[in-house]
Amino acid sequence: MSDVFYGSDFSELESTDPEIAGVLLDELTRLRSGVQLIASENFTSPAVLTALGSTLSNKYAEGYPGKRYYGGCEVVDVAETIGINRAKELFGADHANLQPHSGASANIAVFGAFMKPGDTFLAMALPHGGHLTHGAGVSYSGKWFNPVHYGVAEGTEDIDYDQLRALAREHKPKMIVAGGSAIPRLIDFKAIREIADEVGAIMHVDAAHFIGLVAGKAIPSPVPYADVVSFTTHKVLRGPRSGMIVCKEEHAAAIDKAVFPMMQGGPMMHVVAAKAVALKECATPEYQKYAKDVIVNAQALTQGLIEEGMRAVTGGTDTHLALLDLQGIGVTGKDAEARCGASGIVLNKNSIPYDPQPAAVTSGIRVGTPSTTTQGMGVDEMKSIASLIGRAVKSDSASEHATVKAEVLELVTKFPAYPRG
Repeated sequence: MSDVFYGSDFSELESTDPEIAGVLLDELTRLRSGVQLIASENFTSPAVLTALGSTLSNKYAEGYPGKRYYGGCEVVDVAETIGINRAKELFGADHANLQPHSGASANIAVFGAFMKPGDTFLAMALPHGGHLTHGAGVSYSGKWFNPVHYGVAEGTEDIDYDQLRALAREHKPKMIVAGGSAIPRLIDFKAIREIADEVGAIMHVDAAHFIGLVAGKAIPSPVPYADVVSFTTHKVLRGPRSGMIVCKEEHAAAIDKAVFPMMQGGPMMHVVAAKAVALKECATPEYQKYAKDVIVNAQALTQGLIEEGMRAVTGGTDTHLALLDLQGIGVTGKDAEARCGASGIVLNKNSIPYDPQPAAVTSGIRVGTPSTTTQGMGVDEMKSIASLIGRAVKSDSASEHATVKAEVLELVTKFPAYPRG
């Protein structure tokens, strides 16, 4: 099994814990049996998985390279320093912190660096494409701070920069947050920088979804404009499930102190090393081609779904993801997700701007192409997948779903996740 479970002896796991070994095998089977269209997921490389399964997992290393609270950190210091330098070079950043455990942890640290409880910040509304950590009432960001939300214009369904400017002038926020989890179009970072400067606000870009496209030089970077950029490392970036922050030099000390000791204890050094591996991969010409292919594939998939009668929010996509409004075909997002799931197609229901349905039901779905592009699929496959989605979504027949599932399996067998060596 060394061709599947990299950096480990799977036979030992099978012997000592067959139940969990079975779970690992079942997940691999799931990945290989369906089309993975979750926009926030991807497949790491074998090299990343090897770092994740390494002995670096054992080391406690509170603090930063050269300034640890435990002895014996001279080896892990090297890994973290390599990762920091790679992040700074890849993104053209003054400073990088690789220790956040997740994107949400990175965002908590940004708030900790610049905000006090009760301070006002401006961010994109969750129903319009924002993120839970950008002021939702159930999140720390909504409980501890005072969020004011901007959204999208009804006509374009793109960010309403006039509204953003008006709200900034009215509320004088301490911080303006850009980015979200369902924004198909490029963000005008220059415009937000100008608004932030006008009201004296920190500009924070949560680039979790699109940072991999930035790393691949496929879309413009927020780094020259933002005071601080937080992101996950497991989406288009194709690294381990974790987070990262880059920022201007003037904010370096505040960010580092907010990550540790304010918000976290010891970093997960095996994950830090895996991030370093992913960053090296991102600096290659092959990855730059991959990032561009992700967008091409997303646009082809979106066009195919439009031809299936689904309306693309904003009319299309500039990135790795698209939102599709299903009201025209009379299907809810919840039903579409379930029907696709029964057909071997993994995607998620998603609210659309000004959605008449509650968040548990939704009028839309979200699709993304990071995983399928990693598998080597291209425009022709995206057209086929769009047709398969259309058939799955429009039918409530179990037999039709079974037929689609068989065709999905035939397709993905040609482009297997983690192909055997």
